[in-house]
Amino acid sequence: MTTETEALTIDELAARAGVTVRTVRFYGTKGLLPPPVLGPRRVGRYGREHLARLELIEELQSRGMTLAAIERYLAQLPPDLSVRDLALQRAVVASWAPGTVETVSRAELERRAGRALGEEELKRLAAMDVVERTGDAGAAPEEERFRVDAGLLRLGVELLDVPLSHESVLAARAVLTEHSRAAAQELSRLLRDAVADGDARDRRTLSARMHPLVVQALLTTFQRSLKEELREWLDEDG
Repeated sequence: MTTETEALTIDELAARAGVTVRTVRFYGTKGLLPPPVLGPRRVGRYGREHLARLELIEELQSRGMTLAAIERYLAQLPPDLSVRDLALQRAVVASWAPGTVETVSRAELERRAGRALGEEELKRLAAMDVVERTGDAGAAPEEERFRVDAGLLRLGVELLDVPLSHESVLAARAVLTEHSRAAAQELSRLLRDAVADGDARDRRTLSARMHPLVVQALLTTFQRSLKEELREWLDEDG
């Protein structure tokens, strides 16, 4: 299981992220990836924050962003983002465009997750809409296939270690789905009214430009609201 103190060699980091060692070094020279911690015999060691940032960089690049644009994007992020915060950022970026769902083997799923996944963990990931088992449910592990939302996988794996029951995950998903749909409907109505007199091209342009901005705004607003609620809850317990 991945831990906060996990130390990866550059080869292990590259393999976990699905990139080459040369790519890792290139991002490091460009300042997009923090330098490793030097261990015994001055061997560089990378942690979970390096992996999360590397996956975010790869997601940004897959969306067609140039290195200069990626550098500007990363520069706007707080310097002390946690692994989970970086995973949230990647989930936001992945939502900018369709096509993030892939079908992979169980071995590939576990490689990307960075850990072995038991049945209970697979059920929790399915409850979060991160994975979906396809084909014969009774197939041998080496023959199993899963549809995976690549943009949400890292975040979903992080949430596996949060002490919530399967029922609580399902309830949380229902709450998020209900309220996010209501917010999306209201925002869509506002945008339609804003370009009511425009032509179809204006509407498509507005949609393409507003999508990432609105998603980012929703994430930021939700994060701040949740932190305030959790702070009040912890203060009450204290």
